[in-house]
Order: sequence, then structure tokens, then C-alpha cells
Amino acid sequence: MRLDDEQESTNFEVQDGRGGGFGGGLGGGLGLLLPFIGSRFGCGGIVVVLIILAFMGVNPLSLVGGGGGPVQQDVSVSRDASKLSDIQHWSLKVLGSTERVWGQAFAQAGRQYQPTVLSFYSQNGSSGCGAAQSAMGPFYCPNDQKVYLDTDFFNELRQRFGAPGDFAQAYVIAHEVGHHVQDLEGTLGQVNRQQRAVGEAEGNALQVRVELQADCYAGVWAKRTGLMEPGDLEEGMKAAQAIGDDTLQKAAGRRPVPESFTHGTSEQRMDWLRRGLDSGDPAQCDTFKS
Repeated sequence: MRLDDEQESTNFEVQDGRGGGFGGGLGGGLGLLLPFIGSRFGCGGIVVVLIILAFMGVNPLSLVGGGGGPVQQDVSVSRDASKLSDIQHWSLKVLGSTERVWGQAFAQAGRQYQPTVLSFYSQNGSSGCGAAQSAMGPFYCPNDQKVYLDTDFFNELRQRFGAPGDFAQAYVIAHEVGHHVQDLEGTLGQVNRQQRAVGEAEGNALQVRVELQADCYAGVWAKRTGLMEPGDLEEGMKAAQAIGDDTLQKAAGRRPVPESFTHGTSEQRMDWLRRGLDSGDPAQCDTFKS
């Protein structure tokens, strides 16, 4: 992507310290976050996080009932751009491009876009949805309307998922910003209410539609930036293919179980990303009617 001349967003923060600790019982940060992890990554995601906590010496049972884990620690937050790493500066250029694109799109609809904040953390952090852990990958928290990112995930994207390239990394950020757009549109709140009224399988199916729409919005962003270069499309498709639920379950040695999908198949993710790229029109991203 041709990001050299793109202006960096000023809507960021950098968390410093081993924050996002684990308070006792359901009041603890991660105790509040477990349902959030489950909705995004399914039961397997919760299991992975609990295994990591056990390895760290935290009693997983303390998260689900009255036990006392370590007291949550304070996290210092910096907004000093001079202390950012190169990859953080690059990420803010991507964020700046999303603000430009969605600002224009909202203005065309007679509305004003309210940008999200990109919160950088390393390994452990804190969010409005509870603790932030690297194992969770990038995520959007509607409680504080921030995107949370440990940039080490880009290494995992390249090494574990086999999806290298700057566009693949930018797609990850644009997908999370897509969730912010959904939040501003009221989609996330509406789906959350619907999920509370249905069973697990139906709730997962709704979550898949949320994630596929965010993929499509990422495609809309990419189309409207005017910054794509040859090879970017292939990088995006490869990333979307690598993180489909069926592909991830197969890679984990499991038989794909469609009822457990929370993000969609590789084919679905590639299809909706391409729809956004082809049209550049948010109106073409209504996954709830297709």
C-alpha cells in the first residue's frame, strides 16, 4: 500500500505496564471478558486463554467464581507520538486512512463520523471490556469504542497464518474499524440484544454476519483509499482465507463444526472482502439480508 504520504491519526494511546490483571470472581477484568472472548472466538478461544493463564500461575477457577486472583494493576497510558515504534507509526497511517474514508462516507449520508481510538499494548493490557491479552488478537471494544492491538500479532499473521504483506496487516486494522462503524450504526447493539434471546448456535450465526460485514467494510475502505498496489488484493485474499473458521479448525486438527463458527468460512470471508473491494459501497455490505 502507498501509505508514505498518508497522515497519521492522532487518535491513539500506548499502554505501559502489566495491566489488565485478574481480580477476584466475576468482578475481575478477564472474568468480565470471557463472554466477550467466547462471542468472538467460540469456546476454543476461552480454552486457549485459560490454558495461558494456568501457565502464568493464575488459577482459572478464580475467574468464574469467588476465588481471588492477583489484584488488577494500574496501566499508565501515553499519547507521546515521539515514543512510537515504526510499526505503530505505520498502523496510525492505516488508521488515518480509515478516518478519511469513513469521514467521507458518513458525510455523504449526512452524518458525522466519530473516529475510534487505537490502543497499543504489549502482551497484557486493559480495555473497557476487561483485560486485553495478546492471545486474543486485535479486537474492538464497544464499551469504550476503542480498537486494541498488540502489534506482535502481525508477526503471527505472517508466521503462523502464512499471510505476509502490509495490506494483510492493514486489513486487520480496517476490519476492527469496521466494527466501530457497525457500533456507530447501531448494528452491534442490535445484534447483541438478538443474541441474548437465542441459543448458542443462532447467536454464533449472528456473530458470523457481524464479522463478514466488517470484512466487507474493510474492502470498502481499501477500494476508497486509492492506495492499493499490485499484489495487495492477493495479500488480502490470503489473509481472509487463512483466518476462516473452517481453516483454523482444520489446522487445529479438528473437524469443522459450522454451528461453532463465529467469523465465517474462508470462502465467506474472501467473498465479502471482495464485495467491498469491488463496489466500494457500504450499502453492498448488508450481510443480514444476503
